[in-house]
Amino acid sequence: MRLRSPMPALDGATEWLNGEVKREDLVGNKPTLIHFWSVSCGLCKEAMPNVNEFRDEYKDELEVIAVHMPRSEKDLDLEQIKQVAAEHEITQPIFVDNQHKLTDAFENQYVPAYYVFDEEGNLRHFQAGGGGMKMLRKRVNRVLGKTEK
Repeated sequence: MRLRSPMPALDGATEWLNGEVKREDLVGNKPTLIHFWSVSCGLCKEAMPNVNEFRDEYKDELEVIAVHMPRSEKDLDLEQIKQVAAEHEITQPIFVDNQHKLTDAFENQYVPAYYVFDEEGNLRHFQAGGGGMKMLRKRVNRVLGKTEK
């Protein structure tokens, strides 16, 4: 997905956990962070406290949506997804993408992966991997119009 591309429709979920969200609910409202993760991804689990911190710290200014992207047949187990989500306190909406519909729409190949969209629904930042939370925070703050302290 290229920078400034519009957010794809959030269609084709195997199941939504913690509530369903549509693209129309997000665009025109406030910026959105969409993060891809997988139950079999150790880096994802390590990064989850940082994602939760974003969710809680920016709860009035930023939408946070999780996308579970399976990497193998074992990752398709809904009960395991629910269990890992509970263990890691993922309370934001989770798009379970067992058919890779959203993964393909995003052209995403990585977990963890982070997509920051502005309030108009245009991609402003992408990054993949476990590190780089300072950079992600900078980009989120830029999209929110906050100056660095």
